[in-house]
Amino acid sequence: MSEDTYKTIAVPSEGIYTEKRSKFIAIALPVRTVEEVKAHLETYQKKYYDARHVCYAYMLGHERKDFRANDNGEPSGTAGKPILGQINSNGLTDILIVVVRYFGGIKLGTSGLIVAYKAAAAEAIAAATVIEKTVDETVTVLFEYPFMNDVMRIVKEEEPEMLEQSYDMDCRMTLRIRKSAMPKLRARLEKVETLRFEEV
Repeated sequence: MSEDTYKTIAVPSEGIYTEKRSKFIAIALPVRTVEEVKAHLETYQKKYYDARHVCYAYMLGHERKDFRANDNGEPSGTAGKPILGQINSNGLTDILIVVVRYFGGIKLGTSGLIVAYKAAAAEAIAAATVIEKTVDETVTVLFEYPFMNDVMRIVKEEEPEMLEQSYDMDCRMTLRIRKSAMPKLRARLEKVETLRFEEV
């Protein structure tokens, strides 16, 4: 996988794993922010209010530095960590996996729990559509109207996504392009007369 791509899931998916009458329902969800994670967790804690445990793990950002695992009352390290382990071994990010456990009356022991949470998370990932996304960067440029054609020619050839544009006295345009293609785009835009970059 190159520097500027990452793997995530396209849409929510579900997996179910049963062990000694305990039922583990795993839900994998695509997320972008901690706020989204919190909102989903609230939803599932309400939805499965009668479940013994609602454990989860998430990983955010293409650098995969923002993550958390939660055992939600299970013995430490038996739920959140194995779920996170599945996210890691599949190299995924921008994902939340919630595993809901309905206790079946027979204790599984710590090793049994680790296996069950890991298997449930693996089921949800197996059911998911894994997609590769590019790490994108945005740039905002300002230039005088007469140079519009020069800028548009570059946009047409380099194919960045146009996020916004406005034409007043100065023209302003915000472009998004894959990280690896940004240096070339910037280098070409720099050559346009009157053009300057808006530093955020």
